[in-house]
Amino acid sequence: MEVILLERISRLGQMGETVRVKDGFARNFLLPQGKALRANEANKKKFEGQRAQLEARNLERKSDAEKVAESLDGKAFVVVRTAGETGQLYGSVSTRDISDLLSAEGFTVARNQVELNHPIKTIGLNKVAIALHPEVEVTITLNIARSAEEAERQAQGETLTTAEAIYGEDINENARPDSFFDPNADEGEEA
Repeated sequence: MEVILLERISRLGQMGETVRVKDGFARNFLLPQGKALRANEANKKKFEGQRAQLEARNLERKSDAEKVAESLDGKAFVVVRTAGETGQLYGSVSTRDISDLLSAEGFTVARNQVELNHPIKTIGLNKVAIALHPEVEVTITLNIARSAEEAERQAQGETLTTAEAIYGEDINENARPDSFFDPNADEGEEA
């Protein structure tokens, strides 16, 4: 199906372009969300009549997004979650969690603006892209840790996925794997 784009859509085209898309994508996403019109003569005339209004609205949205981007770009946020000794989270950090975190910090970000291919399932520092507008994208850093103290240590560049990193060098000597067997023991002793 051919449609006229009413706004810039990444990997598809700019506002005003006539593009060919799959029927389902047009019927289920572009047309109901008001991002496109079917490409027929009546709609082409309608678009040309509204072009100035659409461009003005797009510029206004873009300027609003740029204001938010100035204060959000490069910021780091701490997420405290429970995790095992290997750094594996009991659960995950998803787009909804990130959106809620940013909303709590005073930024208006919908979960569909968070560009995360798959949920984050380990502790550590993660870069996450936020698309505030089709032409405005920022990157934030999520510091996922078990506690605020661990988050500070991770921010300084420390890796906290080993027992020594978590508990310190004074970990119980009897718990070390090399103390479970003695490689120099006599193998030939029999009763």
